[in-house]
Amino acid sequence: MDYKAIDIQQKLGLLNEQWSPRMIAEMNDYQFKVVKLEGDFVWHDHPETDEVFLVIKGNLRIDFRDGAVNLAAGEMLVVPKSVEHKPFAEQEAEVMLIEPRGVLNTGQAGGERTAENDVWI
Repeated sequence: MDYKAIDIQQKLGLLNEQWSPRMIAEMNDYQFKVVKLEGDFVWHDHPETDEVFLVIKGNLRIDFRDGAVNLAAGEMLVVPKSVEHKPFAEQEAEVMLIEPRGVLNTGQAGGERTAENDVWI
């Protein structure tokens, strides 16, 4: 087995586009993805699973129908399954997502912001 540390900053440096999560690791059926976000996303939910947002750099707001949570670098939030949410970043934020394999970034909402799944960086 070839054991190597994963340099998260180096992986983020390879990202050229926003709102396109890229895989950096897998553990059991879970994927660790990095993504750069700026602006508003779409309202969506994930009926089958929770989703983790871990802010690496910048600030991220997760809007809910009944409020919002602001996250700074080093903070994380678990969004429970079936809870509608919408990420927003006033300026570019670098984020790690942790979710089961096969979860689409836009959930069932679909649309032009839906990123291809299982793309490694």
